[in-house]
Amino acid sequence: MATKTDPNYKVIAENRRARFDYFIESDLEVGIVLTGSEVKSLRTGQSNIAESYASVEEGELWLINAYIASYKQAALFGHEERRKRKLLVSKKELARLWQAIGRQGMTLVPLVMYFNHRGMVKLKIGLAKGKKAADKRETSAKRDWNRQKQRLLKQNG
Repeated sequence: MATKTDPNYKVIAENRRARFDYFIESDLEVGIVLTGSEVKSLRTGQSNIAESYASVEEGELWLINAYIASYKQAALFGHEERRKRKLLVSKKELARLWQAIGRQGMTLVPLVMYFNHRGMVKLKIGLAKGKKAADKRETSAKRDWNRQKQRLLKQNG
């Protein structure tokens, strides 16, 4: 990822719930095909990827149900807010993802959408396996214990 001093790097939308609901096996940076009004809207930070997912359909990778708000100044040449958006990935990676989804029952979950150091919109998707309720409780308990541990270390130190 880019350094904090990079003026172009900016997180647009983050799916914080993904790490709570899924075990993330691996992640992958992909490009996304957008229209001009969508990019303008993303520059203002009006998007949500929390309810979205990625899917392989007809030999291509698609982002489904991602929300990008309409851009008011592009009234005539606007865009549909929740349309399917094509994701750009190599054929080799696409084959690997398709195999993992089909054989191992994995899911493609968008983790974060951001502008990279060149100002291009990128999406980080995770190859994930769903958690059961007990796993979620365990994750929550582990997080709480780590917070408490840090508090105790801070008080004693």
